[in-house]
Amino acid sequence: MSISSRLTISVALLTFIALIVVAWAVLRPSGPLLIEADFGLSVISPNADGLNDVTRVRYVLSQPAKVSIYFLDEYGERYEFRPAMPRQSGEYELLFSGVVDGYLLAEEEVGGSVLARVLQDGEYTWVIEARNSAEQTRLSGELTVVHSDSSLPALYGFSVSPPVFTPNRDGISDRVWINLFLAKEARVTVTLIDEHGARLPISEREGAAAPGAVGFHTFEYEGGVDLGVSPPPDGVYDVIALAEDRIGQKVEAKGQLGIEHGGVPRADIVNASVEFSDTTVVQGQAITVTLTVENYGDAPIRTTGPEPGFVYGQEENSNTFGWYEESGAWRVGVDCDTCIRDYPWRWSLASVEDLTRIGDYWYLMPGERATISGGIIITKIPARNPLYFWAGLIHEDVEISTINNRVDPHFITIVPLE
Repeated sequence: MSISSRLTISVALLTFIALIVVAWAVLRPSGPLLIEADFGLSVISPNADGLNDVTRVRYVLSQPAKVSIYFLDEYGERYEFRPAMPRQSGEYELLFSGVVDGYLLAEEEVGGSVLARVLQDGEYTWVIEARNSAEQTRLSGELTVVHSDSSLPALYGFSVSPPVFTPNRDGISDRVWINLFLAKEARVTVTLIDEHGARLPISEREGAAAPGAVGFHTFEYEGGVDLGVSPPPDGVYDVIALAEDRIGQKVEAKGQLGIEHGGVPRADIVNASVEFSDTTVVQGQAITVTLTVENYGDAPIRTTGPEPGFVYGQEENSNTFGWYEESGAWRVGVDCDTCIRDYPWRWSLASVEDLTRIGDYWYLMPGERATISGGIIITKIPARNPLYFWAGLIHEDVEISTINNRVDPHFITIVPLE
């Protein structure tokens, strides 16, 4: 390359650099990061009476920067309103209602964690601070707070019971009650939160205190199973109660809830088929019934005795032998035209050897089948003869679904003894 060419390139490069420097000098904003900052009112009374509850806050940025807004009391204690957040250059306006991040007074004890709280009555210095990697600017002024409604919507006696529940309609720990006492009129919400942050609201149960009123409140949760909706997956969840009063103060109470063996229980008599031993039975002999049950749902189903193979007398029933109805338990039963109660003769879904024990109870697990047999000794000639006998799959104190009720009726004749 010739000397003249090199000289030309050098001149061009120097000219380009000079232009960049000039452009930066012309375009770079001059002066501090914060050009202006002010509060519309110098005195506020945050008590939701509609008078001077809120003041306008305004500031102007000359360059992009992180901006924070906070207050200092007469002792230098700092109260956060807005944390350092990135902002582009320009003018900004927002409203301040006297509420800052939560804090506690000296030696104060409050039910729950204070998330947001109004400033106490007094004199404060407001500070708006902007900073970037090169510089920092801070503007400040005075603010007086009077007549603030500083009582907190505290939450006392917060509890989640039971701490682990099994939403599967088996009658055992199927419901959860969240109890709390609200110390100040406020809006209260209770939410279930999973590990991914998904939120499920929990409804308040009607009680002595109206929603939002001072007093004792109960929230009830059954996982949606009663509506035929699958509950949240098994796991450990946070339970958050949040109270917010009319000026924006917030108090939170937090607990945990475990979910195990959850699911909508689903089972039926396989092929809607029931086998009776004969269509004719001599008085004094037994009718034998055999059928198969399948748990085709995603939840274990609880069952109780007597075990398959048990033989009843015609005028006996499960209560006769202490096998009383149990809310949430599943049993197969046999009914007839002249029976004085529904399905008086009942059996568990399998023997304990073929069931799974969970806690103190026995379950037929998802995907499992069981074949059940039992007998009824006919001791009397019924008022109607011949008559129908049929089977059913009973979810006690819950339902007998249409597909599991009056399954496969058989017309049976009872022959009297000579």
